[in-house]
Amino acid sequence: MAYGWWVAAVLIVVGFVALVKGADWLVDGASAIAKRFGISDLVIGLTVVAFGTSMPEFVVNMFSVAEGSTDLALTNILGSNIINTFVILGLTALVYPVVSQKRSRDFDIPMSIIAGVLVVAFVAIQLPFGETERGVGRVGGILLLLLFCYFLYNTFRHAKEHQEEMEEPTPAPSLKGGEIPVRRAIALIIGGLVGLVVGGELIVKSAVDIAVRCGVSEAIIGLTIVALGTSLPELATSVIAAFKKNSDIALGNVIGSNIFNVFFVLATSATIRPLPDYDGIELDALMAALGSILVWLFVKTNKEREVKRWGGAILLLVYSCYLTYRLLSI
Repeated sequence: MAYGWWVAAVLIVVGFVALVKGADWLVDGASAIAKRFGISDLVIGLTVVAFGTSMPEFVVNMFSVAEGSTDLALTNILGSNIINTFVILGLTALVYPVVSQKRSRDFDIPMSIIAGVLVVAFVAIQLPFGETERGVGRVGGILLLLLFCYFLYNTFRHAKEHQEEMEEPTPAPSLKGGEIPVRRAIALIIGGLVGLVVGGELIVKSAVDIAVRCGVSEAIIGLTIVALGTSLPELATSVIAAFKKNSDIALGNVIGSNIFNVFFVLATSATIRPLPDYDGIELDALMAALGSILVWLFVKTNKEREVKRWGGAILLLVYSCYLTYRLLSI
């Protein structure tokens, strides 16, 4: 790119706007079409809305893999999960204590812990399946995809058996989409896909350009700018839910996003192209796992089963120390 770094910075902001708006339009349009076919709000919430909130990470990763920017693909997921847990959940808990549902405590949070631990294991050892270097290879990607299938199966089975207890993963206005005409719904889907593609390409190319011009690794750009940008849907949803005192939605939103990011987005990326390790990946992977472990401890060690304000403060403090260390070690 022949322009200054500030132009790349502007383009990355434009890319995030297109990415987030594209995901929003896609969810609205797809939800409306699903309602037309008589699919319940619950199933729409567990599929269309859940996948929609992970579309920013997915699209960025697909472009990163296509461009060969594997560091960006890995750090986008690790950084997003770190920000989801430590920043978004931390801020949410400061606004209002985050209540946990039994389903989250007994299944979702443990699944997110498993996701984090598996990534740590993949980067800490060389798997004896023909992998030539550390990182998340195709074997690891396939294993994560199988676990994702199990997660979906368990989630749908629980939804069918306990439909009255299930919460929607996000308080998405798109579930009113049954009122949207079919033509408009199709237009929203097409517009959403265009926004995702354009936004994803702008973000990846601009992020790589900024890294080259500033002499900063793609890993650092991925952990900070890209990860924060792709986490904007979760941030908006969780903070708004906290102000409305619907903080249990925030926990399900964050944990669900972390599970989708690893078991679906990272898994798909690694299956397409193996993702080798980079400098500092051990710490980043440990932080992603630690976040879920801390949340599980917070909700298990008090009778209200919630992440209290002091828990939110701890999450934000730990993240501040981590980010400071990572930036100073550049």
